[in-house]
Amino acid sequence: MTSSGHRSRGNSVLIAIVSVVVLYLLSAAIWGHPQYATSLVVGAASNHSEHSEPSHEEGHDEATAPPVWTVLPFVLLLGAIAVFPLLHATEHWWESNASRFKVAAGLALITLCYYAFIHDAAVESHWPVHSSVAPSESAIQTGFVGAMLGNALLAEYIPFIVLLFSLYSIAGGIRIEGDLRADPLTNAAFMGVGGLLASFVGTTGAAMLLIRPLLETNKERKHVSHTIVFFIFVVCNCGGCLLPIGDPPLFLGYLEGVSFFWTLTLWRSWLLVNGLLLLVYCLIDQLYFYRQETIRDIKRDISQTRKLKISGLALNGPLLLGVVMAVALLDPRKAVPGTDWHAWMFLREVVQLALVALSLHFGSKKIREANNFNFAAIVEVAALFIGIFVCMQPALQILTEQGDMLAKSLGPGGYFWATGALSSFLDNAPTYLVFFKTAQDPTMIHSVTAGVPEIILKAISLGAVFMGAMTYIGNGPNFMVKAIAEKSGVRMPSFFGYMGYSCLILLPIMLLNQWQNLSHVDGVPHETGNTQVAAPVEDH
Repeated sequence: MTSSGHRSRGNSVLIAIVSVVVLYLLSAAIWGHPQYATSLVVGAASNHSEHSEPSHEEGHDEATAPPVWTVLPFVLLLGAIAVFPLLHATEHWWESNASRFKVAAGLALITLCYYAFIHDAAVESHWPVHSSVAPSESAIQTGFVGAMLGNALLAEYIPFIVLLFSLYSIAGGIRIEGDLRADPLTNAAFMGVGGLLASFVGTTGAAMLLIRPLLETNKERKHVSHTIVFFIFVVCNCGGCLLPIGDPPLFLGYLEGVSFFWTLTLWRSWLLVNGLLLLVYCLIDQLYFYRQETIRDIKRDISQTRKLKISGLALNGPLLLGVVMAVALLDPRKAVPGTDWHAWMFLREVVQLALVALSLHFGSKKIREANNFNFAAIVEVAALFIGIFVCMQPALQILTEQGDMLAKSLGPGGYFWATGALSSFLDNAPTYLVFFKTAQDPTMIHSVTAGVPEIILKAISLGAVFMGAMTYIGNGPNFMVKAIAEKSGVRMPSFFGYMGYSCLILLPIMLLNQWQNLSHVDGVPHETGNTQVAAPVEDH
């Protein structure tokens, strides 16, 4: 795209953001809709604290999960993501974001049609507050459709995509310029820094800051895709477990009452997993891939090295921090620290968008052009994940209904693998929350771990964060990094090719982490079942 094209697209996005912000403020000032939604959330939390037993009043019928076959649209969407890029008949058609959206939206529509015309029992609704929606006498169950759209779009998709969009757009205004020697240690250093940074600015923020200089450093090499895969493992996922702002599941735990700094107790697992991933990368790259490079390319790489120089940080660095602070402080379910005021519904997202507008308006256009910045990668994520979030609702409803029965047969290792396996294909945030609620003791919610035995909470947290790296759809930044790499000319592995890397490399490391950090407490093996877990202790 030409410079004028970039500016035109940027101006259109800026105008759209300003329009959304203005409409939100008008809605708050004239009709009070955001304040009313927050009052519902606060009132529901107050009622929940006063009543330990669930309500069975009218409008709170017992919800029933749909049959297993209703997950078929979700499976078909995953199949399309995996197979369409590999088929000659569809590979070029699938490159269009419009085509991706047609498939995702079409399968989402099938899921909604099931709830509109077939489902005949109450369903769980989670937005703006938790409730049970009973069937109506109408031929079209609009209440069910509204509940599913509320769960998928208002409760999950909008916060998800706005956070990704904000971090992606603001980080795109920061340029880390330079061309280091693209040897295994240099690439591992990029990943190590990104893995540490991920816990403090989020996996998306760290990935967007470092993926472009990593690609620039490796532009003389022919074999780069494996480096990007390991970058996804470390920076987009496994590095983000030290603080709640590192990954969405941990942030949900913080909102549920887990101490903000409790996640620092996961440092042993963080160090073990990320350290082993970097070690394995160095060995694979040094012993195989680096040796496949031609002597000419290696000499060219050495001769064209330039020192790193950072530009755009003075403006966009504080804006990135602002996004992190907005996520941490402006959740309507919790009062702003030091006050009794709860943020208006979606104020958090509007603040993030306003910070993006500041970055786009005041930031350097030349830096974005040098970064080859455009919105294609985030549009690709938005087009696919709108279908994913809708299509996975039946699976989440089934998991919620069966979660308690499943959890009774699980020890720490079982929680780790169950949470991890589902987080590989479902959104890891609601998956985390289902197992969190299942393991929670309501009489202990004011403890450091909010009533969940510490070893169980570690298992759930590590499974959700680490195993989001198992597939391209396990975590939002995975797909964004893949898209940016492909736009830079790197031929990335297919969906199944990527899973080949994760199964051969990541799974053995996960097994070692389970054995080292989740198998024993004070030298005594855990009994099966969440009621037989030893008292909380420090990580080993």
